[in-house]
Amino acid sequence: MAIDLVLDFRHNRFLLGEFYFQKIKDGLFGFRNIIMEKKDQEKKSSENSDIFSLTKIKDKALSRNSRVFWTEEAYINYSDRDINRSDKIYFGLSINQKVIHIFLFIVFLGLGLLLARSVHLQVIKGDEYLATAEQNRIRIQYVKAPRGIIYDRAGRALVSNVPNFHLYITPFDFPKDEQEQNEIIAELDKIVGYPLGDRLEDIRKFTPRQREYFEPLDLCEDIPYDIALRLDVYTSNLSGVGVLYDAKRKYEFIEEVSANEYLYNSLSHIIGYEGKISEQEYDDWKESGYLLSDRTGKSGIELSYEKALKGKHGKKQIEVDSQGKEKKIIAQEDAERGQGVVLTIDLDIQKKLEELLRNELLLAEKKKGVAIAMNPQNGEILGMVSLPSYNNNDFAQGMKADKYKQLIDNEDNPLFNRVIKGEYPSGSTIKPVIASAALEEKIITENTSFLSTGGIRIGEWFFPDWKAGGHGLTDVKKALSDSVNTFFYIIGGGYNNFEGLGVKKINYYAALFGFGQATGIDLAGENQGFLPTPEWKFEVKGEQWYIGDTYHLAIGQGDFLVTPLQIANMTAIMANKGKFIKPHLVNKFISVDTGEVKNVNYEVERENFISPYNLNIVRQGMRQAVTFGSAKILSGLPVTSAAKTGTAQWGTDKDAHAWFTAFAPYEDAEIAVTVLIEEGEEGSVTAAPVAYDFLKWYFAEYKKL
Repeated sequence: MAIDLVLDFRHNRFLLGEFYFQKIKDGLFGFRNIIMEKKDQEKKSSENSDIFSLTKIKDKALSRNSRVFWTEEAYINYSDRDINRSDKIYFGLSINQKVIHIFLFIVFLGLGLLLARSVHLQVIKGDEYLATAEQNRIRIQYVKAPRGIIYDRAGRALVSNVPNFHLYITPFDFPKDEQEQNEIIAELDKIVGYPLGDRLEDIRKFTPRQREYFEPLDLCEDIPYDIALRLDVYTSNLSGVGVLYDAKRKYEFIEEVSANEYLYNSLSHIIGYEGKISEQEYDDWKESGYLLSDRTGKSGIELSYEKALKGKHGKKQIEVDSQGKEKKIIAQEDAERGQGVVLTIDLDIQKKLEELLRNELLLAEKKKGVAIAMNPQNGEILGMVSLPSYNNNDFAQGMKADKYKQLIDNEDNPLFNRVIKGEYPSGSTIKPVIASAALEEKIITENTSFLSTGGIRIGEWFFPDWKAGGHGLTDVKKALSDSVNTFFYIIGGGYNNFEGLGVKKINYYAALFGFGQATGIDLAGENQGFLPTPEWKFEVKGEQWYIGDTYHLAIGQGDFLVTPLQIANMTAIMANKGKFIKPHLVNKFISVDTGEVKNVNYEVERENFISPYNLNIVRQGMRQAVTFGSAKILSGLPVTSAAKTGTAQWGTDKDAHAWFTAFAPYEDAEIAVTVLIEEGEEGSVTAAPVAYDFLKWYFAEYKKL
């Protein structure tokens, strides 16, 4: 049977549309229908021998590089005589079912990955990315709290806050191109007048993950007002650069008399100074709200009461432009000013002590000394002088390298607070402690006497008295008033058949009076002094403890070391009749915002560790030192007093240290004073006049008796 191939293009155009519609339908709802249709057609073709076999048609289609070129070639039209139009055969691409499954898997996998990524970005990381985006536009800017003022006990401000201008860079907003950065810095160098490149290198180290990346970081500070104005104009159109204002410290009452010579700078050791926060301080305190541009206390009261003085920074939520400049304030939290700190120090007493000590050092041709005045009834330090001293304004305003080198290289060490850090042999000022211990241990009574003939001999060793020929028959009161070494050798270490205290008991009672340990004053860096023991000597020196070591300990010589504050506190215990009160420098705190006042109560560490009866015997001995003994210089005071002198040897080729400590009035003491002059030789010669002049001024002029 002949088969006619119908090529009616008009009809074919209809069939072409129908063909593509069928292909799309099959592709969307399943290619399996096409495969089944092809199988049915193959079955029909086997029954009709007049029709071309499907295999031949298929071969024809595949013979052209295995693809169907045109619909006309893929469509077979049979004659109306032999077959109906509805039986026409359509060919499509044969797709394996496995391939379909893989295709669908890939599609759904891609959609799943897109969904997962969307969830990660919008849900899991949504807050973080939102915050980052908002930080580009809305930021938190800190408003620094004014630092609290430090006052003397009469309410006189010892410090003030003065304007301070900073040139800053915000790393996030600053241009990232180094060449552009260098060009900006070069222009800033010209305006400021000195190079800023080193500081820029430090700022470049910050990374975007650090909180500091969005903080203003100082390029320089202490900028004069006129230069600050020029910088403000120049940086107004620069991204990430600007000028900030805050305050820095100025320490009052210091008078410059010549280059590097100041009067009334002894307050520097008490108040201390503030400076730029260090990296270590920032790491330790950043969780407490500190910023990299903050200033913190470095020594003295500024350091000890840093938290009270600092206050709490305020916050501003601001909207910024593309350069990081503030456009408007969205919300604001006010700063809380630091608390006012009222010291126990009286400025008049401080100045007078310093003046008298300076004059005595000049007269004795010495350079280093200490003077302390305190209230023995409550532990308040009224005046505390350590000379030489320094000007703490040099640190607050930015210490120049050459000036700092001068301070460090100065052999007299003006930065060293000798009151709390200096460690010296006590000399005879320790004798009231030894006498109290011997009375308390019942080794002696007030009537026990020993003959002083100028010293005692143990074998080949001779331990002298300070007076040739000795002091004659001596009891405990005379031993204190005349500072008789022989008496204290015997009660301390024993002699012949008399058993003394021994090193362990001496150290035990010395510790009760506060030696060998910090007093606990509210200043950082206090040293403990030193109480030597047989174990220490053997371990350090490789020597055993001899009786001579105990003799030396009993008169405050040898390896026994004390701080001037410890001697002052021991004197206060004698003055207040047996109370160890922790010395302190702060009297009260004042809240500037609320007006609330918080008083600081004194702390009694211990009391009654020496019986009142025995302590009274020792006090009488110290009183006799004034009436007819080594401290009789005080007999000219308008009030009664008690005292103890001391001469502390500390080297065969150096002059001894001069000590003097006293309290007054004797019956009900209101002030105790301790003076040390390094290498001042005799305490009764160089140190005693300072104490006398001060107490005379205190009762005659300050108290106006």
